Amino acid sequence: MIGEAMLLAAGAAVVVGLLGALAVRALATRHLAAAAVVAPVVVVVSVAVGIVVTARAMFINEHDQTVVLVVTATSLPIAGVFGWLIARRVQQLVRTAAAEAAERDRDRRVEASRRELVAWMSHDLRTPLAGIRAMAEALEDGHAPPEGRYPAAIRAEADRMADMVGGLLALSRLQSDSFTLQVSLVDLRDVLSDAIASARALARPRGVEVVGSPGPSVVAEVDVRELSRAVANLLTNAVTHTSSPHHVGVSLSAGDGTARIAVADGCGGLPEEHLDRLFEPGWRASSGRTPATGVGAGLGLAVARGIARAHGGDVEVTPRDGDGCRFEIVLPLTSPART
Repeated sequence: MIGEAMLLAAGAAVVVGLLGALAVRALATRHLAAAAVVAPVVVVVSVAVGIVVTARAMFINEHDQTVVLVVTATSLPIAGVFGWLIARRVQQLVRTAAAEAAERDRDRRVEASRRELVAWMSHDLRTPLAGIRAMAEALEDGHAPPEGRYPAAIRAEADRMADMVGGLLALSRLQSDSFTLQVSLVDLRDVLSDAIASARALARPRGVEVVGSPGPSVVAEVDVRELSRAVANLLTNAVTHTSSPHHVGVSLSAGDGTARIAVADGCGGLPEEHLDRLFEPGWRASSGRTPATGVGAGLGLAVARGIARAHGGDVEVTPRDGDGCRFEIVLPLTSPART
């Protein structure tokens, strides 16, 4: 009698347990925390079913069965609490694992980007060095052209190298934990006016026109030196990649607590997949690593975005119907350092 009751109780408990396990498994695919709460409750329910089957088989009176079931039912809240604690722990572990995976993925991307940048810059620096060496050897051997073009060419190559090194130093400084902005109230119209004047001097020999004016007065809390570098980088990039008869357009506007400095170039447009890579240090749209005359090392846009983000803003880029791209430095009118 007792053996049969035990077998029936075990069979009933197993059946309920298996059904509960299947339910928990199905629930876990959609909501892991809920499955963790339900799992211990399933165990208690399967035990309760086994008790009921045993009581029926052994003809225990209704009163005693009720007492046993009430005692068993009191463990349900405890099972639920334990399940909730387990669910919280599971969620913490899942979030921690996801954060660690994202951190490892970010570190891998940063390391790959760093290696790529070092390789690109090493190549870009070797190119002017090789030219300088060749021209210096020609001067030593007395084979220089009579027009005296080599000294000017050497100076141009040295300027190119200095620009690359300056870009690397600026990028390194922006990524340093010790980097701080020296903010003050500045009329952005003055910053833009100076940048336009310098850009026109660069654009004139290329037959490119820089159009637009600083516009209305917009006062913001910025580091004038760093912001001037960011604006100059955008304008230099625009002039470099714009060919005549296209022009570079410049504008300044403000609204909704932000200032916008826009630079529109005539580069002819870029494929959509290139827009995401424009701000990668050292990246250029051309497949060859040897830059064309007047083309920089591919650091200007990365530095400009780094400066904008240090101010609590950003640099946005949008294509212009195949004619070129529009870059906008978006800045809060009040520096985060002062709020």
